[in-house]
Amino acid sequence: MALPARRSVPPLRQVARRLLVALAVLAATTLIVRLDAAGYHDNADGTVSLLDAAYYATVTLSTTGYGDITPVSDAARLTNILVITPLRVLFLIILVGTTLEVLTERTRQQWRIGRWRSIVREHTVVVGYGTKGRSAVHTLLGQGVRKDAIVVVDPQHKAIEQATLDGLVGVVGDATRTETLLRAELPRAARVVVAPERDDTAALVTLTARQLNKGATVVAAVREDENAPLLRQSGADVVVTSSSSAGRLLGLSMLSPHAGAVMEDLLTYGTGLDLVERPVTRAEAGHSPRECADLVLAVVRGRRVLNYTDPEAATLHLTDRIITIKRAAAG
Repeated sequence: MALPARRSVPPLRQVARRLLVALAVLAATTLIVRLDAAGYHDNADGTVSLLDAAYYATVTLSTTGYGDITPVSDAARLTNILVITPLRVLFLIILVGTTLEVLTERTRQQWRIGRWRSIVREHTVVVGYGTKGRSAVHTLLGQGVRKDAIVVVDPQHKAIEQATLDGLVGVVGDATRTETLLRAELPRAARVVVAPERDDTAALVTLTARQLNKGATVVAAVREDENAPLLRQSGADVVVTSSSSAGRLLGLSMLSPHAGAVMEDLLTYGTGLDLVERPVTRAEAGHSPRECADLVLAVVRGRRVLNYTDPEAATLHLTDRIITIKRAAAG
């Protein structure tokens, strides 16, 4: 699981860079010894070849030091003190530092994941971070949902990298598998957005999500109308058909471009007019929806949705919620 977003170098690239630096240090030490070969003595044959220089550099930098090749001249010993010893320290820093950084980062990541799991409640799980998933997240953020309260699940590493860069919590994995959804803490989620690329995947994800969480609101997207009943049977509270919805908007725009523009405005949160559901205030309770400051389209009473023409919606109750059109907040 990837937690708070930040732009970081991939671990393999970090290791590769440090390995190249270590090899460069080894090559430099070999060259120094080779250039001053006359100042060294090899107990085997008395001379120091290029291979002997590489061997001496390796055992010296690794602090093994067998003693079969030794500096005998003052210049060679001085070079060992002033040049090769700092190179040895640098070599050890590279090797030990890489190990410590990996262990530290792993410990830090596990601590962050454990802390997040201990405090996360009533969050939103978004399955699929394609166009639909990103648009859903944008709307949730516009509605005031915190970034750390949104968990994105996607099988593609690039999608999760983008989600973490956007400041969200990301889980890489197949959302049709219970294990993946458990890592996203779905049993404690309040909302689930199902927006994968395929309709059959959406059905399996919805079924798995509903089995893990009976009380969450599950909203699923499908491409074809014929698959919508399957999603509802799988446990989705709301099913949005992307292809037919786009077609209806196209048809409306063809007959009335202005009406199509207004609908697009309502569907695009944060610009122009917004469609918002909110609770009835004490000042509004007992009055007609027409008396509200916002334009009321429907009243949510219990599990029923009453449009503004319904006689039952003529008087607002304090326990009601209303669906209104209001001007988007500036900024």
